[in-house]
Amino acid sequence: MPFNFPVIDKVRRPSSISPLQVIRSFKADPVGTQVRLLKDLTRKASGTEWGKRFGFSDIANASDPVRLYQERVPFHHYDAYRSDVDRIRKGEQDIIWPGEFKHFAVSSGTASAGKIIPLSQDMLDVNRRFTMAVAMSYFKSVADPSFLFGRLLSIPGRIEDDPEHPGSWIGEVSGLQFLVTPAVIRKFYQAVPRDILFLPNWEQKLDAIVEHTYNMNIRAMAMVPSWAPVLFRKLIAHHNKLNGDSATTVSEIWPNLEVFFSGGVALSSYKTLLEEQIGGSVNFVENYGASEGYVSFQDNPNADDMLVHLDTGVFFEFEPVDGSGPRVSIEGVETGVRYRIFVSTCSGLWAYEIGDVVKFTSTDPFRLVVAGRTNEVLDTYGEAVYGDEARKALEKACEETGAQTTNYHIAPIPASQASLPGHEWCIEFDEPPSDVEAFSNVIDRHLQEINRHYVIRREAQAFLPPKISSLHRGTFFEWLQQTKKRVSAQTKVPRMSEGREIADALLKISGNNP
Repeated sequence: MPFNFPVIDKVRRPSSISPLQVIRSFKADPVGTQVRLLKDLTRKASGTEWGKRFGFSDIANASDPVRLYQERVPFHHYDAYRSDVDRIRKGEQDIIWPGEFKHFAVSSGTASAGKIIPLSQDMLDVNRRFTMAVAMSYFKSVADPSFLFGRLLSIPGRIEDDPEHPGSWIGEVSGLQFLVTPAVIRKFYQAVPRDILFLPNWEQKLDAIVEHTYNMNIRAMAMVPSWAPVLFRKLIAHHNKLNGDSATTVSEIWPNLEVFFSGGVALSSYKTLLEEQIGGSVNFVENYGASEGYVSFQDNPNADDMLVHLDTGVFFEFEPVDGSGPRVSIEGVETGVRYRIFVSTCSGLWAYEIGDVVKFTSTDPFRLVVAGRTNEVLDTYGEAVYGDEARKALEKACEETGAQTTNYHIAPIPASQASLPGHEWCIEFDEPPSDVEAFSNVIDRHLQEINRHYVIRREAQAFLPPKISSLHRGTFFEWLQQTKKRVSAQTKVPRMSEGREIADALLKISGNNP
């Protein structure tokens, strides 16, 4: 069935200030930018139900709006919004943000599946400007316009006309954002037409994309990196089948591919594999955003951290994960501390936890790395291994052994009379290590070097070294198909769990004995 798109080209006239000027402005005055943004947000929402409840008019006119906001507005989680979102979807107005909402993002994060986030037209507009800023910043950093003279392969998530509320659109934020992509980009730059991009079956969509683009001049890509290895394998197989060829890399098919814009999951887990699959020289540009709003982007392809975008409709607050410090705005953050991140947005989210953990690498300018999800920690036995530590250990093991992974999940090994506790690493390898024990040893050694809780338990011989369980190719995709109603661009695999349900299911699919 063809996908019936709404008429959404009526986006607001772009600001006369260019995205690069906006970046220069907030870098010059980061704290002032955030304070002015908070005043603007509370002023605009002062007449809403939430604005009246917390006295937004007073906050907007206060001499110290951040202090008054933090005194009056507590941190919120999704349960505080659930009933209001139901009302908003029915068409009620002026509840959390002025006016009505017609776009709703279904969050697909590992900690927040099924939560519905209203997206205002204001948020769609600032998100649109953010994506333009990422592209323009890349262009400025490489000073090479060649990527503009080919096609962009951008793969958004699925959206649909809300069956419960006709006239509204619901789905993944990347799909909703695609609706407000500038018409000139959709017409002349986007490689794949809408009817293919929004096919409901993810595997069929990838096949159709490959068939449509394999002989195109693809110069830029934008997608979640966890799905790129699958797309690249399909592309190479399709090319070889049609041409009787024996190509082994993407660069043999798309020789002009220059840049890969990445988001949705951490790029670092996939970068080495993607570089090998592509085969040629390619730049990677990562951005960090959620259904609730965009946070940061890689303003230099050679950087490992990202610049926080402080003027994209989001007022940021942070709280140390370990409870060692107070709630702070951007002015009070310190480098090296794991923070929960809270946002107040031009979609009417107020001091809302988005479920991610970040660490700042710099405060002049403000730069960060994503350290994982708030639920990404294994601490069943006091080992306190965080998601970013596990990811770095896995990357280190791949680097030292030459292995390559596509997906992984870590679960506890229960303590018993016959066995010490430990962690089982269920890993789908694209290139397995020649020595699994050596692979495990690298992970174990790295965790002991960076995690004092883990090393104490290992030194006391109270904890097993990592158990590596190799899964056959396609295991995670099969698990997603079995457990998710719909697999799409933003469907993610939980990296850690303090239970065994996911690990045992993966092992069963792969033919291992759980």
